[in-house]
Amino acid sequence: MSDHRRPGRKTQYLVLAGFMLCLAGALVAQNTTDRVLIVNGKPVSSVMQLNGHSYIDIDTLAQITNGTVTMEPRRILLTIPGSGAASTSSTNAGTAPAPTADVLSREYARTAIAELAEMREWRGAIGTILTYGVPVVGTWPQDYHDRVNTNLGQVSVSATTAGDHLALQLLENQFANLSDWAANVVSTRQSLNATNTVNPNAMQNDPMLAKISECGRFLNSMMVSGVYADNASCH
Repeated sequence: MSDHRRPGRKTQYLVLAGFMLCLAGALVAQNTTDRVLIVNGKPVSSVMQLNGHSYIDIDTLAQITNGTVTMEPRRILLTIPGSGAASTSSTNAGTAPAPTADVLSREYARTAIAELAEMREWRGAIGTILTYGVPVVGTWPQDYHDRVNTNLGQVSVSATTAGDHLALQLLENQFANLSDWAANVVSTRQSLNATNTVNPNAMQNDPMLAKISECGRFLNSMMVSGVYADNASCH
């Protein structure tokens, strides 16, 4: 359905949709249906369907549009580049990478992108604990960990080129950092330390979460490009 309202209003709606996905991940996981979003033939992210509406993660939205997300105490800023940048990105996306040792195989990139989407969903669900003090009931935090870990094993099997194996090391680092962060948040919440759990600015002020988020954005961009690169945030 077309929308003739101002771009600023559209951006607010998109940001709101991403925010609601994070909250919904922990509270209504049992009442949702997930699908895979495919852009230009490539799986980009899982899409949560709730009450007839579809939601994707705000970081995923930024990656799809080559935009950036800035978290502030009272607002979330999504910056999307102009049509010139989009055209350049489209041109680059349609250009095959040079045949070097750093090239990623298509199958590895596909499975790694899907794994990154699972990691973002896990991170969003744990983030609701950190921000809103959601009680940890049941085994869902461990279930997220085990599912992502199992999928990481499948990604490892798909690694065939030298670039794949180099990129896999960074993905494994991201999983380790995310696991440690999630375990710390859950442990703190279970110990009822409200100072660290019920804090509206907790996610914005968490350096480990900032590192994990930066690495996730970098890895997704790298997988889409099809060429291995390194980044300090993934170490």
